[in-house]
Amino acid sequence: MSLGAVLTDTARMMRVRFDQRARHLGLTRAQWSVIATLARNEGIKQAALADLLEIEPITLCRQIDRMEEGGWIERRADPTDRRARLPHLTPKAHAVLEQGRALATGIYAEALAGLPSDAEAKLVEMLAHMRANLSDRRAEPAEKTAAEKIAAKA
Repeated sequence: MSLGAVLTDTARMMRVRFDQRARHLGLTRAQWSVIATLARNEGIKQAALADLLEIEPITLCRQIDRMEEGGWIERRADPTDRRARLPHLTPKAHAVLEQGRALATGIYAEALAGLPSDAEAKLVEMLAHMRANLSDRRAEPAEKTAAEKIAAKA
């Protein structure tokens, strides 16, 4: 199995496990991602939040609309831009933060069961390094066309 397949499949299985265990909180994994990210970036503009979540702004807007209706998020006026309304967590969302974090910690422990005690730190270090490698580099230029190769030899 390739690295990409293992990473993708493991991430999918962890998401499914979180969904199964977080159902009693009344949250989906997507909603939990918004809450967890917003908890670290309270009052961030929606476009910036969408970038952090790596989703389209319109998708996030719909998600926040639903979460606002559910009492998880409230939008407050931006003190620097009267047109903007910034998302903030409600007390209801703050109340489930620790429960969601505990669920995630349990899932990580389950996934790492049977591995050496330093495996998590090493894995995080390696994956962070891979992420940095990929984020620091622009896409490689496309291979030269046959005409460019011929011109370069001339």
